[in-house]
Amino acid sequence: MGEMIQFKRPDGKTCPGYLATPKAASTAPGFVCIQEWWGLNDQIKKTADRLAEAGYRALVPDLYRGKVAKASDEASHMMANLSFPDAAEQDIRGAIQYLKQTSKKAAVGGFCMGGALTILAAARVPEMDAGACFYGIPDLAAAELSKIRIPLIGHFANQDGWCTPAKVNDLEAALKQSKSKFELYRYDAQHAFMNESRPQVYDAPSAKLAWDRTLAFLSKALV
Repeated sequence: MGEMIQFKRPDGKTCPGYLATPKAASTAPGFVCIQEWWGLNDQIKKTADRLAEAGYRALVPDLYRGKVAKASDEASHMMANLSFPDAAEQDIRGAIQYLKQTSKKAAVGGFCMGGALTILAAARVPEMDAGACFYGIPDLAAAELSKIRIPLIGHFANQDGWCTPAKVNDLEAALKQSKSKFELYRYDAQHAFMNESRPQVYDAPSAKLAWDRTLAFLSKALV
């Protein structure tokens, strides 16, 4: 369903990405889908395909430029070496600008590391119309959440050692200081509960509920 493309960043450099296109093609609303810390792997491509089936032009920017991690220590190292401001302000913004050449509106959404980048982008990417964050929280001081004006939806797991319930409370308090109309949901599940390729944490009922809530949110936010 999808294909690899190259798109331009605001600084003129290029970024590779995986583009999945729905039947409505170029005029459908856009969704920049941000990878977990593993990289642009088959699982995140399938997520983009699923978004395309739901009617969105889904573009996954390849933040690691072709590298894919197989083990968590490797993924952690790759995430640590990623410049989050550059990823948000160049790769993600470039992806949004690419989609909005023909899509009237476009959202950014991501998982784990991609969820943190979604919230960072919401404060730093002016072309972004909405955001969907799945169990990821950036450094709140660096994220400048008070600047966020677009609607957001967030999904978090109660049994999450990284995005702990206390950190989610801090995120919620910070978002209340912004102009964002946001929805925040908590699930009795573990981190990465949306990732069907990881059976030890995948939680089908929570994943379906989060997916359905996200599609309902997008159908309102991107009209």
